[in-house]
Amino acid sequence: VQLQASGGGLVQAGDSLRLSCTASGRTSGFNRMGWFRQAPGKERDFVAEIMWLGGSTRYTDSVKGRFTISRENAKNTLFLQMNSLKPEDTAVYYCAAEPIIGAGWRSWGQGTLVTVSS
Repeated sequence: VQLQASGGGLVQAGDSLRLSCTASGRTSGFNRMGWFRQAPGKERDFVAEIMWLGGSTRYTDSVKGRFTISRENAKNTLFLQMNSLKPEDTAVYYCAAEPIIGAGWRSWGQGTLVTVSS
């Protein structure tokens, strides 16, 4: 599976961005897909995930109420709508996929940089 993330950029605090992640090479779907981020000098952290079937979601506390994860199953595409962005959201954002239950995050996108200026 190849994951291609896009949509990052330079924005000001309070602005919005929408990230996309398109999966190719797999036609049978996933168990879940998610977004992670890595700020400069820090470890990669979980941001949000969505179950491919059913669509239940989970978020890290710092983005609840501001970020929304969604997917378009027919196009194998994952989204992250980010509103009310803050400078501390600055990071490289990675999408990831778990192919089947229990497999873990097996596939990763290349990352897209989000920079939020104050």
